[in-house]
Amino acid sequence: MTAGTKTPRFTFILMPGYSALSFTHALVVLQLANKHGEGAPFEIRVLSEDGTPVADALGGSFPIDGPLDEPQREDFVVLVTGDDVERQNLSAVSGFLRKADRIGATLCALYTGAYVLAKAGLLDGKRATIHWEKRQAFMEEFPEVDLTEYTFTSSASPYCSSGGTSAIDLMLFHVSQLRSEKLANLVAGFLNYTSIRVIQHSARIQAADRVGFRHPKLSEILALMETNLEEPLRPSDLAKTVNISTRQLERLFRRYLSATPKKYYTDLRLQRAQQLLLQTNMTVTAVGVACGFNTASHFSRLFRARFGTSPHRLRGDPEKD
Repeated sequence: MTAGTKTPRFTFILMPGYSALSFTHALVVLQLANKHGEGAPFEIRVLSEDGTPVADALGGSFPIDGPLDEPQREDFVVLVTGDDVERQNLSAVSGFLRKADRIGATLCALYTGAYVLAKAGLLDGKRATIHWEKRQAFMEEFPEVDLTEYTFTSSASPYCSSGGTSAIDLMLFHVSQLRSEKLANLVAGFLNYTSIRVIQHSARIQAADRVGFRHPKLSEILALMETNLEEPLRPSDLAKTVNISTRQLERLFRRYLSATPKKYYTDLRLQRAQQLLLQTNMTVTAVGVACGFNTASHFSRLFRARFGTSPHRLRGDPEKD
């Protein structure tokens, strides 16, 4: 990795509602590298669109050094965003990112920042990752992007991380490339982060992990469900795939999830439909089809029973109910 002959300058761009966790993790890695490393320290600055502080997802704010200005070739531009990034005006930030890319600056995106890069046309045909909650909507809107399930991408600019501790991984990767692996390991030690993930792990938090258990067969089944929403698999096919009987499958769901396989699968599809309705411009009909519902009336009835409102009302369009 090269960044010109000058000392790399890390330029953080904070957007409203940005992930405080991702920003703090990335910033602390660089500060520790400056404190314990040899030679010229990394320059670190924090910008916002207009130079005024912006609130993070927790309601706090961080001192801002200035507004968006002229990027430099030695910049490592680190974009930090939040959950509602797709609803924000991205024109100014997109223009800055495109200019930085043209002059050869390195681009990085934390948490949901890949959405901004994709909107700016900077990820076409490139590898990226994003927080797991945004994956489905992202894939629908940007099919030209090679979206991976890795926690971070480290092959070329733009670099992405999917949130949480993956911001530490990405910054440790940059420290190892720009300074030394020894310094990266030293920084990791100060963070009690003793296992640097050189190999990128899957960013996809499976349903089994989210509900707090580790039954191998059930984990496999839930993974199959999550990857087959548009064309749902029958319980008998799910059971056959993991080499158990349909009766064993039903027992696992009753014991660990207090639900039948059919009910759990339907609820999973409805949750994905809710995400797509809130995060994309897909029509209600298209969302229903993408989540495995054959008719609009069937989809609407199940959605209303699950969420207490219709798909159209969720979109603010009650006259179509």
